[in-house]
Amino acid sequence: MEALDGNAIAGPLFEYFGTEMTVARGSCAHCGATAQIAELAVYLRAPGAVVRCRVCGKVVMVLVRIRNALRVDFSYFRLADTRD
Repeated sequence: MEALDGNAIAGPLFEYFGTEMTVARGSCAHCGATAQIAELAVYLRAPGAVVRCRVCGKVVMVLVRIRNALRVDFSYFRLADTRD
């Protein structure tokens, strides 16, 4: 199965966060690699989207729709604090 880039989940992320998120930076909780969401590996063949770190290959985010509600688990992708 071939991976897409993080732009494949731009729509659902916008729906969930209310803002453009593919340019947001964060780090993998498993290996510490940093990347923009657009650089992550996305697999859409599951009953949702599975997002993996391109460095270590571990799952960092899962998006799934349950009863028309979008659920996003990004507990293994630590978003960078961009506040001044």
